[in-house]
Amino acid sequence: MPHFVAFPARRFFALQNRTGNQRTSRLPFAHREILKKKRHSSVETKPLPIDGLVEIQPKLLGDARGYFAETFRQNWFDAHVADVDFVQENQSLSSAVGTIRGLHFQSHPHAQGKLVRCVQGAIFDVAVDIRKGSPTFGQWAGVTLSAESCNQLWIPEGFAHGFCTLAPDCIVSYKVTGYYNRDHDLGLSWNDPDIGIAWPAEADAGTLSAKDQTQPTLSALPHYFDYQGEAR
Repeated sequence: MPHFVAFPARRFFALQNRTGNQRTSRLPFAHREILKKKRHSSVETKPLPIDGLVEIQPKLLGDARGYFAETFRQNWFDAHVADVDFVQENQSLSSAVGTIRGLHFQSHPHAQGKLVRCVQGAIFDVAVDIRKGSPTFGQWAGVTLSAESCNQLWIPEGFAHGFCTLAPDCIVSYKVTGYYNRDHDLGLSWNDPDIGIAWPAEADAGTLSAKDQTQPTLSALPHYFDYQGEAR
């Protein structure tokens, strides 16, 4: 079963200033590698093994003080990822390591695409393909999103989404393409054996909400989405 996992490195490094002298910096190693490769490059996109899912790595402009990053630009997103309009932005705080949220989605006519980022801490972010007719129906992909890396995950309509926190006090922010609608707010079991998500060891079922403890399995899920063919 295809999936993608990328855990960020955590080290510190000495960053050169503009005169070429070294200064001790408290920036993590993950930033160093990104800055070395992308100081003069565009934002990088990394399609995941399931069609439609895209990891986005913004360009970081850094010096001895830290870095600056443009985390979202509508015209770039339209041209390189998906031509969609975001209408709402949500944010959650999860205090305990191993907190599980999900798996969630909204059905038509209030289906949502999500652009997810972790602005504090780190999470293992997961999407499950629930599009009937998709060659990867019922399969999952996961990527580590962290405040260090500033990476993001685009999840289009037709996926169930969830995450597990890898650090305390994680803050997750995500833009969505549809407004929240209680009547169309649905879910999928986080530990369905037919899906087989390889959650990190930190995952704690005791943190699930009452609603997420009773979400249906994939085999019991009604038909909500159809596969529309390969994304760009």
